[in-house]
Amino acid sequence: MSNRLRAEILEEIEPEKELIVEEKPPAGKIPDNFFTLFLKKGVVSTEAATRMLPFMFFVAFLAMVYIANRHMAENNIRDIDKLSKQVKELSWDYKTTKAELAYKSTLSEVAKKTDTLGLKTSVEPPQKLTVTEEDEH
Repeated sequence: MSNRLRAEILEEIEPEKELIVEEKPPAGKIPDNFFTLFLKKGVVSTEAATRMLPFMFFVAFLAMVYIANRHMAENNIRDIDKLSKQVKELSWDYKTTKAELAYKSTLSEVAKKTDTLGLKTSVEPPQKLTVTEEDEH
């Protein structure tokens, strides 16, 4: 008797399993989500949305032009930075070369270079030569 009683109690405790059936919309019907509800019953109707399509395309075109303009501006900035670095490097080269020329054209450096050729600096001051008309003929 206790087994039968126990079986009856267990049957009462066990909840009945419900059969869950998911309903799928038919293949031709659009599901009801936020976008479709907004277009059908909201502020914007399907007709209004189709009338706004040219404007939306125009706005999308303007957005693409804006993005392209931004990319071109960034490329120009990169080119300007690269060129300014080149100008600085060339300026340093110019200053270095100018300093080397100034050093090599000093009297002592010229004397060292001409000494190897056998030329020596004059100890006497330069003399002024005058030409008279009689000497020309």
